[in-house]
Amino acid sequence: MKVLILTNRVPFPPNSGYPIVVYNTIKGLLNLNVDVSLFSINASKHRVDVDDIYDPVFEKINFHSFNVDTEVNIWGAFFNIFSNQSYNVSRFYDEDAAKLLENVLREHEFDIIQFEGLFVVPYLDLVKEYSKAKLIYRAHNIEFDVWERLAAREQFTPRRKYLEFLSRRLKVYETEQINRFHQVFAISDPDRQNILKLGCQTRLDVFPVAIDVEKYLVDIKKTSFPTLFHLGAMDWRPNKEGLEWFLDEIWPDIEKLSGELRFYIAGKHMQKQFFDYDSDNLIVEGEVFDAVEFMNSKAIMIVPLLSGSGMRVKIIEGMAMQKCIIATTMAAEGINCMHGKDILIADTPDEFYRSILQCITQPNRWREIGKHARKTAERDHDINGNAKRMLDIYEILVSNLSR
Repeated sequence: MKVLILTNRVPFPPNSGYPIVVYNTIKGLLNLNVDVSLFSINASKHRVDVDDIYDPVFEKINFHSFNVDTEVNIWGAFFNIFSNQSYNVSRFYDEDAAKLLENVLREHEFDIIQFEGLFVVPYLDLVKEYSKAKLIYRAHNIEFDVWERLAAREQFTPRRKYLEFLSRRLKVYETEQINRFHQVFAISDPDRQNILKLGCQTRLDVFPVAIDVEKYLVDIKKTSFPTLFHLGAMDWRPNKEGLEWFLDEIWPDIEKLSGELRFYIAGKHMQKQFFDYDSDNLIVEGEVFDAVEFMNSKAIMIVPLLSGSGMRVKIIEGMAMQKCIIATTMAAEGINCMHGKDILIADTPDEFYRSILQCITQPNRWREIGKHARKTAERDHDINGNAKRMLDIYEILVSNLSR
């Protein structure tokens, strides 16, 4: 089985949501002896020096990449208003990148070509022209839904109007493209329902975030208590928005609970405004070298998302690390978890306060929830089970092609 995977960023190193999902997909397929090629847009926002990639997974694949400037340009955004294209998506298309992809398609035949997310779909016409492979679209989230929810929470009218405009453009684009594939993978059941509402008439299956559970080694002796932590990339607007809400509306009351309580904030692209919150009880660490070790050293994970779509990879990782996670309904959306058993759901300041108070006054409670969370991660998000099911679908698609 020869598979080509298209991505809108290089998934090495796997240090945030999208790269982790893609990396583990590739790793799982390689474990099943699938011949994997990867074509990545090396986007300027997440630029990777490919000569510095040292990874056993990377060594086993056929890799191609092309540097593309995807930064938002004021004039580009302005003139895009008068076109019929989605500016969010069109920034990822580059003529020279398309030529490189064309050469790959001319030189190699593939059984399956998998588009990882909406931002590589602009290359679909090219792929259809130069390949007879079965085509799969993997929706990491419902893109227009992310922007629609952000717009709903935006109070500054001009910005809200522009966000609404972007979400409408994205919705039109997603709706037009969804039935041009032989198969669609949703990352959660709620996303599956939303894709059906877009009018999807092709095969549709759910593949949740998969992780290599064995990598997540828990050592409770290294876990300090009482500690809270938040881990997430701060260049993703829902993370930034949710953390601001927690720090402004909830943390001042939480901080008074105990002089020994510490709240640690970590993540890539930490913005200056968050360092302004730094105090004796609140430690802003910025990007950490080892996210797993960071999670292991802290007790209770806080995920206060107010918008977004898809599935939160960091929650799955936290569950694998046996953490007690306190998250909003939005953050936990799509994860097969139960409030009070393997997670605590909190949507208001009062609910967060009560949940955190419960955890720091009843240590056995948060440990019990963490143990159940680990079992859920092992049951639903193991890399090998997900890869086997994905390969089964590949084989069905290819067998249909040969008939």
